[in-house]
Order: sequence, then structure tokens, then C-alpha cells
Amino acid sequence: MDWTRTNAVIRRSVPPTPHRRTTLSALLAGALAAGFLVGASNARGETGGTAGPARAECPAAVADKATCYTGRDPNGAYYAIAVPNDWNGSLVVHAHGGPDLGVESDPVRSLDDLGRWSVMVKEGYAWAGSSYRRGGYGTRMAAADTESVRRLFVGEFGKPRRTFVHGQSWGGNVAAKVVETYGNRRGAYDGALLTNGVLGGGSRGYDYRVDLRVVYQYYCGNHPRPTEPQYPLWQGLRAGSTMTSAGLRARLQECTGYASAPEERTTLQQRNLDDILAVTRIPERTLESHLRFATFTFRDIVHDRLGDRNPFGNQGVRYSGSHDDKALNAGVERFAPDPTAVRDLSYDSDLTGKVSIPVLTMHAIDDPTAFIEHEAAYRATLHGARRDGHLVQTFTREAEHSELSDAEYANSIAALDKWVRSGRKPTAGSVAASCAAFDRTYGTGCFYDPAFRPAPYATRVEPRPGGLRWPAMTSAQERTWSRIEGVGIAP
Repeated sequence: MDWTRTNAVIRRSVPPTPHRRTTLSALLAGALAAGFLVGASNARGETGGTAGPARAECPAAVADKATCYTGRDPNGAYYAIAVPNDWNGSLVVHAHGGPDLGVESDPVRSLDDLGRWSVMVKEGYAWAGSSYRRGGYGTRMAAADTESVRRLFVGEFGKPRRTFVHGQSWGGNVAAKVVETYGNRRGAYDGALLTNGVLGGGSRGYDYRVDLRVVYQYYCGNHPRPTEPQYPLWQGLRAGSTMTSAGLRARLQECTGYASAPEERTTLQQRNLDDILAVTRIPERTLESHLRFATFTFRDIVHDRLGDRNPFGNQGVRYSGSHDDKALNAGVERFAPDPTAVRDLSYDSDLTGKVSIPVLTMHAIDDPTAFIEHEAAYRATLHGARRDGHLVQTFTREAEHSELSDAEYANSIAALDKWVRSGRKPTAGSVAASCAAFDRTYGTGCFYDPAFRPAPYATRVEPRPGGLRWPAMTSAQERTWSRIEGVGIAP
């Protein structure tokens, strides 16, 4: 195939396979009966459109550089594809972050992501991204939908020379799960780029938000208020609550004055804010977004994905940094997780380190959302699996989570591509040195710090004592789960 002549590609539809769907349905039923797959009744049974990609208007950033397509896969996930006019023959499959909490797949999300990471297309790579079949948590589900759009691309445009998976934020967790689940299949993926990734996994990666939820309530007492129906804080929010993000912000403002200038806060508001930030070590500028996650996403995980079972705990955690640690530790709400909920969340989102392809990570040192210590957790995971030879980590002196420098993205995918082609593993220093050439094109800066090493994850978030994670599943459960490709804790 002439990779630069996309108009000559013969487009083919990719119909669903009835036998595969029947087999998965039977496996799902078995998993439900075993008691370790919950919420499957929420699965979307419809298949959506399966006629193959249709031509679509490209985002402005690549409107004159590519031909774009959109569609909906057999599981109901909307997707977007872009093929550059001067295609280099390789493909980047993108896993988006979040998770978004809408019920349905969002047809706009993948197009927005294409515009946001248009640098990949500008560098000559085809791009494909899924909006996932539904909103809400489900790392394996999102990984399966990411793999689905890769297969759709191959069915329509032929097998690329090389295929890379890219994920940012929670999408980094999804992409890392793609690597472990599908990366060992010959010809599926050649390498992975994980940027600002949530790589600690769900069973421990959200512990600092658990701490925020209970510490906030200790000081503020308005989420819930004493006059409202009470519920355990590990739920995030009671199932029937009509609270909105605006309502949550109002309560946070009431307690801490976080949106006001310091001189406009009351003495109590300032002390509450100081104590919450000092104890949780969450940056002030992202306090509201973390509390939103600890409210609405926790509700999704607990009520919608885990059948009201609790995967979170803070027994034995000693909180420090406040004006009165003794009172805080005596008064903060404590709870222990349900081991089966921990097991299921762990299986869905935790990483095993079983990596067999090159993985390059890039992370902002002052990322205020996915703390840099996630990278230490990921390296330890791969080291424990004796696969850290497949990993190169790079760090930048940036302080953003959602988007890094375009020159760095372009440099990173080029470094990964070169690693795959040549078999020569780069170093943090060599990746940093090659960025200047890309910055001459993009002018967005190169901020690498090759000497930086993150501290262990436990230095940022105190470990929970005990806990049951996925490796403690029975062998029969593990075999059944491994055959249910990508459905996660709730399809």
C-alpha cells in the first residue's frame, strides 16, 4: 500500500462477530454468578452504528492536513480517525482521560481529543481515538474500546507499519492496561507513550482523595450537612442526591473561602483551608477538582460499578500537618474496605507490570492532579515484574496536568518510534537533548529535567494497612476474568 495516498485506500466495514458476542455474554453471566463482576445489568446491549467510518469535518488544527472520519463501534462507542495527507504509515491510538460521567458515549469527545493532540497528525501519524461506550469508571472497558478503534482502523485502512498507544491522565492508566492486555499480541502495538498518567492504579491511586473526603468533612461538616440524610463518606455521595458541581463549589466556598482573595476570607475559613491543604498535600488550585472526583466519581465507582461495596479505607492512617493533629485523628471518620470491592477495583485498574513492548512516559514534576509519585509507583510495578527494561521515564519542569508542550509530545513520539525501529533504548538525557529540533517547529518550549527522580509513592500518600488486591483472586476467577476481554468492573 502507498501510505501517502490515503484516497486510494479501499474502505471496508467491520461487522460485529455474532459468535464472539454470544461467548462474551455467557462469560459475563458466569462472572455475575461468581460474584466478582457487578453492575453488568448496566451494560449497553445495543450495538450502535457498525457501517464503518464516515467522512467528517476535521478539527481546525488539522483541517488542511488530514482526512477525518467518525463512527460508532459495535459496543456503541463513538470514535474519530484522522489520516494525514502525508501519512508516514504509522498510527497513534489515543486513550482519553477522565473518566467522564455521562451515561452515553459522547460523540464529541474523540473529535475534541483529536484537536487537542493534533501534534501527532502534524508529525505524520494517523490518529484514532474512542469516546468509550459509556461514561463512568471502567479501565478495562476503556482499554477494550481503545483496542476496538485500532481494529477498526486496520479493517478500513490496512495494517500500519507501526502502532503506538498514547494515554494521558486516567487515559495513561487505560493505555497501560492496553499494553498489558493487548500489547503481547503479535503486531497489535509496537510501543506506548504515557503522559501525566494515573499509574498507581485505582486501589491505591485515589487514596489521597479518600483522605480529602474525610478531612474536608471533619473541618467543614457540610458535605453532608447535619440536617441532611447521612451516609458513609466512602460513597462519595449518596445515590439519590441531586447535588451538582455548582452546589459542591458553594459548600467548599462556604467552608474555606477558596475562591476569594485571602484578605476576604474569615479567620475560620482560612484556618480550614490551611488545615485541609496541609494534611492532604493537595495544591490549592486543584482542591475543587479533587473534591469533585472524591464526590461524584466515587459515587460512580461505588454505586454504579461495585454494587454499593466499599473499595476504600483509611483505618490506621495517621493524619498530620494540621493545627491540632490529635483532635483530627480522633474525630475523622474511619472505615475499612470490603475485600471483594478492593479485589474488583484492583483487577479493573491496577497494573501488573507485565509489559513486553517499549514504554516511554513523560510527566510534569508539578502535576497538580496526577502527582509525580505515580511514576515511582509504575516503575516499582515493572521492576517487581522484572520488566523495567522496557521502561524509560522522562520528567518536565511543568506544572500542568491536562496538556504539556507540543514540542515535547512530538519529541516523545519520535523518540519512541526510533526506539522501536532501532531497538536502541533511549535515556532521559537523550530524549531531552532531541527536543530542541522539534521546538524550532512548535515554539512551545522544552522543559525536561533529566536528573529528576520521583520519591516513592508512599512518601506522598500514606499506605493503607493490609488490603486485598487482584493477585489474591482465586485462579479460577482470574482465568474467567482474563477471558472477558476488557469489560472491567461494569461494561
